[in-house]
Amino acid sequence: MTQPYPPTRQRPAVLNGTARRLRNALFAIAAGLMVTTAAVAQSWPQKPVSVIVPFPAGGSSDTIARMLAPPLNEKLGQPFVIENKPGATGSIGAAMVKRAPADGYTMLVAPISVYAINPFLHKNLPYDPAKDFDLLTVAVRAPNVLVAHPSFPANTVAELIAHLKKNPGKVSFASSGAGSSDHLTAALFWQKTGTQGLHVPYKGGAPAVSDLLAGQTNVSFQNINAIVQHVKAGKLKALAVTGEKRSDLLANVPTLAEAGVKDVEVYSWQAVAAPRGLPKDVKSKLHGALVASLNDPQMRAKLAESGFEVVANTPEEFTKFENQELQRWKTVIETGNITAE
Repeated sequence: MTQPYPPTRQRPAVLNGTARRLRNALFAIAAGLMVTTAAVAQSWPQKPVSVIVPFPAGGSSDTIARMLAPPLNEKLGQPFVIENKPGATGSIGAAMVKRAPADGYTMLVAPISVYAINPFLHKNLPYDPAKDFDLLTVAVRAPNVLVAHPSFPANTVAELIAHLKKNPGKVSFASSGAGSSDHLTAALFWQKTGTQGLHVPYKGGAPAVSDLLAGQTNVSFQNINAIVQHVKAGKLKALAVTGEKRSDLLANVPTLAEAGVKDVEVYSWQAVAAPRGLPKDVKSKLHGALVASLNDPQMRAKLAESGFEVVANTPEEFTKFENQELQRWKTVIETGNITAE
């Protein structure tokens, strides 16, 4: 028997009333969601934005957050309220941001340790920096400086290396804590020079610098903004900076590469992120306001005075950079058998 329609051209089914109503309802819901999402993005922000800093007030992350808050308020029309949530090397505050709604009303300002070091130092970390955040921008970076107490016999990097080789494990290196960027910079330095120092961890950068100034420890890799005034006052001597180029704040101090130690270019950096899943337009609006604030000439000048270099990169560039940093510090930590304890 001849079929009324060939197999390749099946007669379309006729929708009954229930099916038509269901189809129309689904179309209406989809259209409504599109309109609602667009409206939310267009009107954001309509209330204050919480800026979580996972460390105490007074540190570099807190400083950057408080410098960004006023221009963001001005550009976006709502207060950006700093909330310090310290503990567990930044993990407590970072986990709070992970759990917050992805609506643009919670953001994170945190350093390298939160984004690229903690995963390799802490078991059962309550967040995954590569999966739980929408990365917005690396705001600023600053090199570390290899500094020594004035009484320490080495005045150059070459002299320090020679002294370390003659006294393995005896030269004390102060740090702001086990697994901190200054600790890991020292570990990388030892690995690249075939030396070994004595790590002396403190509960923060301030007590580490205080004991270094008092001569209780010998040397340290410290953030430039934490020690530049002490170097200029002659209370510490700077042997090298860890940046790719010399710092304008310490123009006479060579880089480690200039001093003969390669592949120890290290920056302490501060970056901004939000809970994973921000609406695209909200993410774009927030990123644009952040970059515009950081690139303001007065802001750049103020940051430069403290040794900070503006980065203000894109989310895509931040993601690529974070992956590189994760791999780098994973290698350093595993090679040095470093733990957070």
